[in-house]
Amino acid sequence: MTTNKQILPRTALIFCAGLGTRFKPWTDNHPKALAVINGKSLLQRNIEYLQQYGINRVIVNVHHFADQIMDAVKKNNGWGSEVLISDETDAVLETGGGLLKAKPLFIPGEPFLTCNADILTDLDIDALLESHNRNRPLISMMVSGRKTSRYLLFDNENTLCGWQNITTGEERISKPTVPLHPLAYDCVVAFEYEVFDLIPFTGKFSLIDLYLHLAKTHIIKGLEHRDDRWIDVGKPESVAVAEKMFP
Repeated sequence: MTTNKQILPRTALIFCAGLGTRFKPWTDNHPKALAVINGKSLLQRNIEYLQQYGINRVIVNVHHFADQIMDAVKKNNGWGSEVLISDETDAVLETGGGLLKAKPLFIPGEPFLTCNADILTDLDIDALLESHNRNRPLISMMVSGRKTSRYLLFDNENTLCGWQNITTGEERISKPTVPLHPLAYDCVVAFEYEVFDLIPFTGKFSLIDLYLHLAKTHIIKGLEHRDDRWIDVGKPESVAVAEKMFP
């Protein structure tokens, strides 16, 4: 007898390994994940965000000033979560390579989430998981209509079909169709564990490259969110804006 019982993610990966070059001078001596917004680091805020949705098992990948992140996790007892370290001090792997490197730390067969340490948001993870379980794609991602220079392209069914850079004019199409709707990638993503069996890349590669490859043969869905707080704390001048949004 088969069952369609839904398995909810218990684990999330927070990407913390980036060099943070846009966030200098702070990142000359610290990892960006430990930049402070109203008394709490970006990492702490993301861990607490995930806790609101019952996700208390967190993988953190580290490279730039890795020891500072590991010390902060230990000192604060993971801010109430079980925090596992994926050590990338030997090489910068980008987001896709970082995900693949962390594979041994995920629970085999269970779906999981990823998010970025330098993104602060209160978007509804429950809504993402409801959509993911209803549509049963390989990957579901939160997207929005915010303005950016690079967009993911979706069809009328919110299925990922391509990517474009409106500054350079570059376009990469995985599934040719019309019309295509440009939406911004907002970095909160639900994955089925089987994605690990489908990754053809090794070493350093981005999640965007992985999405565009997998979209040729598998279903990847976007869920558009509105009226949520969302900010990329990528530059020092973003801190003041983030502090107003996240008191």
